[in-house]
Amino acid sequence: MHRFSTWLVALVSCLLVACNTLAPISNVDNVAVSTQSNRPLNPQEVRGAILRAGAGLGWVMKDDGPNRMTGTLVLRTHTAEVEIPYSAASYAIRYKSSTNLMAADGKIHRNYNGWVLNLTRGINAQLAAS
Repeated sequence: MHRFSTWLVALVSCLLVACNTLAPISNVDNVAVSTQSNRPLNPQEVRGAILRAGAGLGWVMKDDGPNRMTGTLVLRTHTAEVEIPYSAASYAIRYKSSTNLMAADGKIHRNYNGWVLNLTRGINAQLAAS
């Protein structure tokens, strides 16, 4: 009986740890394109800002149709893929797929949301500097 209760405690502990590492998938929608000079940008300039920000953070960006990119981040055995539609006025970052990030039922490993937040901040910094 002691062995069973030890296994049960270990199983419950693992489940609690797994639950604490999951968070709702965060998508970033309709982020306004803005620069320090308030100069309007064209879609190609927005594309360039996304490429520079992604490259600086380890994301591999690939064109995926007009005004749309796919970003892929590979860290060790984890992969996150996002789609990034953009225009001269706004952009978005939306979850597309992942590997080894426990994505299910609208939840994912909490690190994913941090990676998306960092990418958003990077794109905004690149846009502001344009």
